[in-house]
Amino acid sequence: QMELVESGGGLVQAGGSLRLSCAASGGTFGNDALGWFRQAPGRKREFVAVIGGNWSGGVTAYADSVKGRFTVSRDNAKNTAYLQMNSLKPEDTAVYYCYVFRWSTGRFIWGQGTQVTVSS
Repeated sequence: QMELVESGGGLVQAGGSLRLSCAASGGTFGNDALGWFRQAPGRKREFVAVIGGNWSGGVTAYADSVKGRFTVSRDNAKNTAYLQMNSLKPEDTAVYYCYVFRWSTGRFIWGQGTQVTVSS
């Protein structure tokens, strides 16, 4: 059973940067899609970014709210996904969750989340 563990969250001033990591154990995800959602207090979980598996050539997609500021990437050798977040804004404050969509099972696997807080 694959498990995901996020890290890299924290407190940063507006305009700053953070890089989130999502490390997978219990399997490999070279062919699976990886992505990030976030959830702010009192709001629904929302899509942030996704990167396709090897078969897609690593195609990426982003929410309009983060396009041009965030970059999703993956290192299949390390079984780790990343979310580089630049030019952070207070409205980026949320718990960030990584996920893997496993084509082999048709299921999503979620991490436990990491808090990102951006002060104004």
